[in-house]
Amino acid sequence: MNILVVDDEKVIREGVKRTIQQAFTHMQVYTAGSAEEALDVFRNESIQLVFLDIMMPGVSGLELMSAMRKTHHAIKWVVISAYSDFKFAQEALRLGALDYILKPIGKEKLREVISTIEYELESVKAKASDTGILDHHLKYMREAVFQRWIHGLDIGRYDISKLQKSFTSFHLIFVRIGSKVQELNVKHFIIENVLTELVETRGHGFVASFDRNSLLGVVAVQEGVTIRQFEEEIREHLGKYLKVPYELLTSPLLWDFEAIPSEVRKFQQGEVSSINYLSMGKNEDMIDIAVQYIKNNFQENLSLEKVASVVYLNPIYFSQLFKQKTGIGYKDYVIQLRLEQAKRLLANPNLKITDVAGQIGYHDIRHFTQVFRKKYQITPSQFRSML
Repeated sequence: MNILVVDDEKVIREGVKRTIQQAFTHMQVYTAGSAEEALDVFRNESIQLVFLDIMMPGVSGLELMSAMRKTHHAIKWVVISAYSDFKFAQEALRLGALDYILKPIGKEKLREVISTIEYELESVKAKASDTGILDHHLKYMREAVFQRWIHGLDIGRYDISKLQKSFTSFHLIFVRIGSKVQELNVKHFIIENVLTELVETRGHGFVASFDRNSLLGVVAVQEGVTIRQFEEEIREHLGKYLKVPYELLTSPLLWDFEAIPSEVRKFQQGEVSSINYLSMGKNEDMIDIAVQYIKNNFQENLSLEKVASVVYLNPIYFSQLFKQKTGIGYKDYVIQLRLEQAKRLLANPNLKITDVAGQIGYHDIRHFTQVFRKKYQITPSQFRSML
């Protein structure tokens, strides 16, 4: 049996590992100090039992467990915690934990838990059929081929038409998170699990990684379920588990499987009309965040693309949303903000006009003068003389 110990306190995880290795010499014990390190172990090793700290910085133990159990049903979980709070224990058990152990962990208790779980695993263990193993490998091969195909890469002798026959009509689901998000691998994994579970329960299809920040799903929703209802379920689940800004895009109903690469390019270029942009919390307004960022950094090079990336939005959609929210175009808003500050600075006779221009983000005095004159019909020098 392979065991993983996940705890951000090195002394505890190494102590648990040492106790297990001494009592069960035939078992392999791995350790991880965070949810992200744990994911690396899950990807590379077959784990049957996890001892999981409930409270860790970043992604908590319960969040990791909740995400993992959707696709790793066979793993057994034992939660360890320094807190005797009933709510924590109740939530852990609801998510499927077999036990809830308080720190410090007694060696006898640890040995007892492992012995019990090992016996249960051996009692119910069934050899996977050759067909099951083949299906498992075919699933990953199909997704790897699909990923290469949508990027326009060579897929060798693989016949994509075999996959195409399963989808006479379908929708594409595209989810992207910003590269600045901490623990990106964990968030990527959470999205994959949420989408996979919803695709399996609301129709048929699959989810494949598009790149480090994005995933693409192909789904044929079942009769009686609309794509808008499906979007709402995605929104609800990702809002609960992801807790970072992200971007959700859905295609209209499609019939041509061969057109998927071009449809994906539309996603990337902001040409898809049915786009929902979701943020951390349902009511948080990304444009308000962008406006605050602009006010705090107006003296810097504030390109549309840069500010859009701050709030994880497509630049084209961000521009449209910004004007709708503020009543003014993005470029005009930045100019107006800078010139209002320039007027205040020009009231200080000790500041040279070149200094004023530099402080509001214009390092070319002639360009600053042209922009100022266009806005107020007078030059900065003339404005100062009128004060």
